[in-house]
Amino acid sequence: MADLAPDTPDLRLARRPEIGRMPQGSPREQRLRELWESEPGWRGWLSTVDHKQIGLRYIVTAFVFLIAGGIEALIMRVQLARPNAHLLSPEQYDQLFTMHGITMIFLYALPVLSGFSNYLWPLVLGARDMAFPRLNALSFWVFLFAGIFLYASFPLGQAPNAGWFNYVPLANLEYNTGPNIDVYALGMVLLGVSTTVGSVNFVVTLLRMRAPGMSIDRLPILVWGTLTASAANLVAVPAVSLAFLMLWLDRQIGTHFFDVTHGGRPMLWQHMFWMFAHPWVYVVVLPAMGIVSDALPTFCRRPLVGYTPVAISTVATMMIGFVVWIHHMFATGIGPLALAFFGAASTLISIPSAVATFAWIATIWLGRPVYRVPFLFFAGFVLMFVIGGVSGVMTAAVPFDWQLTDTYFVVAHLHYVLLGINVFPVLGGIYYWFPKFTGRMTSERLGKLSFWVTFVGFNVGFFPMHISGLLGMPRRVYTYPANMGWDTTNMITTIGSFIFALGILIFLIDMAVSLRRGAPAGDNPWDGASLEWSVPSPPPPYNFAVVPVVASRNPLWEDRIGEGSNSKLDEGFLLDHGREALGTTPLDARPDIILKMPTDSYAPFLLGLFSALLFVAMLLRAWIFAGAMVAACGAAILLWLWPERLLIQREPEPVRDAGAGHE
Repeated sequence: MADLAPDTPDLRLARRPEIGRMPQGSPREQRLRELWESEPGWRGWLSTVDHKQIGLRYIVTAFVFLIAGGIEALIMRVQLARPNAHLLSPEQYDQLFTMHGITMIFLYALPVLSGFSNYLWPLVLGARDMAFPRLNALSFWVFLFAGIFLYASFPLGQAPNAGWFNYVPLANLEYNTGPNIDVYALGMVLLGVSTTVGSVNFVVTLLRMRAPGMSIDRLPILVWGTLTASAANLVAVPAVSLAFLMLWLDRQIGTHFFDVTHGGRPMLWQHMFWMFAHPWVYVVVLPAMGIVSDALPTFCRRPLVGYTPVAISTVATMMIGFVVWIHHMFATGIGPLALAFFGAASTLISIPSAVATFAWIATIWLGRPVYRVPFLFFAGFVLMFVIGGVSGVMTAAVPFDWQLTDTYFVVAHLHYVLLGINVFPVLGGIYYWFPKFTGRMTSERLGKLSFWVTFVGFNVGFFPMHISGLLGMPRRVYTYPANMGWDTTNMITTIGSFIFALGILIFLIDMAVSLRRGAPAGDNPWDGASLEWSVPSPPPPYNFAVVPVVASRNPLWEDRIGEGSNSKLDEGFLLDHGREALGTTPLDARPDIILKMPTDSYAPFLLGLFSALLFVAMLLRAWIFAGAMVAACGAAILLWLWPERLLIQREPEPVRDAGAGHE
């Protein structure tokens, strides 16, 4: 790394007129492309650290898991469509039920948002890449291998089977003797590694990799959402990883952390799990809310109403979210004082959520909405958010929660929160940024059809679950007797689930067709205000040829809305002596250092692979092989850290004239 002195020859001032770019094919542009572009073929596929490729891999892989989880859900809904059905045995249903929850909550909901953030963060922040590109690649490979590790148990009939919440003593060895729970425990510890290193990367990127002038009060809301979720992960994920490790030790080594007959405490599991799992609800919601907050104003033709309150409410939501985990344990015998405190906190958390809701509605009301496909998904999300939020506040009332805690009412609330509030922003976000991802537009006709089928199917499928719960239908049952009054609502739920799946299928067809035949998009087809729309579509490997200087929250709308009167967008920093990025100060984003970025490497892939094989060895209790994998991980880390020859070619004098960027 080099200090950013005023006379440093690494810096060249470049005039705007195309912010963040230079003429295609010019010598400097070609040099930047050679420096940053990954090797073609399988070698580049395995070794790339390009955040854009990693982000797209996250999104595609998460959607594969979404489809898998959806198929599991449809099979369960066929089983529950009629009373006394026997399509599945109780054990098969338990495995499907558990893997469906694991898939949708841990393998889809957060990874798909990580994909958006990985792809978009450097582009909206005006950076060349994430702070730790190799760590970024490692997070994806570990996520992929953790998912394969969990799903490899399915063909063997040994998938996790105690619910995604995995309560003890049901998950203890004496009640669950197969390897099912060991697969879940080790898989979650491995997945926790991916989440943790990814979160560290996001936090450091925010602190050190923003464009000059992008002070903390000019961050996009998407960045606020992902930053808050990442900080929460660094606190919450160790708790659940430790809980799963303790459970694995109970089952394999003979410890007694959760064994009440030897002084253990089964309630300890619930506390450690929900201290993670309730903040996790906001981890998979806040970045999705950020997508809406940043993209919705584009279609309303005005900036977001109440930027500062929305940013503060994002942070406040997560902070309060850490003190409401007992919301899930009201029926476990908690004392009255604790019930009162956590019930009040569960009600209080609705306030910052309401702030964001009113901001979105006000933005639509005060703007001039353009009813394109992304806008429809974002508007639909607002409705889902209100329904899911209201049903959540209802269960904050302790007597009401006692009545409904083990019924399908909670299942309905969970799906509105984790599916409705996540899937609709994700689908809208893909439609919004698909032109940036691919350089092509999607079909308005297919997109609108997908929205309406998905919207109708979701509400037909999940709203009747509220009624089933109020009628007393218990959750976590694989069948039910006739004449209980649940037949009609269950049949409607099953029909709605298939309609919802049809909507997702139409979406996938639209993506496939548009990828091959979509109309050329241009750089900024939506007339967006943020920096990602200032570069070509799809972006070049180096993102910004000229690192821009920003002076407002909406850098591409400055002229029309009167922001950035002291803007210096007509100047930027040209870094082309190797893979270089500009480091800035944490609060006010003043440039202060040149960062030498690592090149592509096989080390993240190898470290992820060897780590997964280590966990396989632990599952099989093959300790010699486990020792070999530890040594292999050490070798991969050594390869990772091995010094590389920096490609630096310096010129004797800095170039300061206005045309430097177009030499």
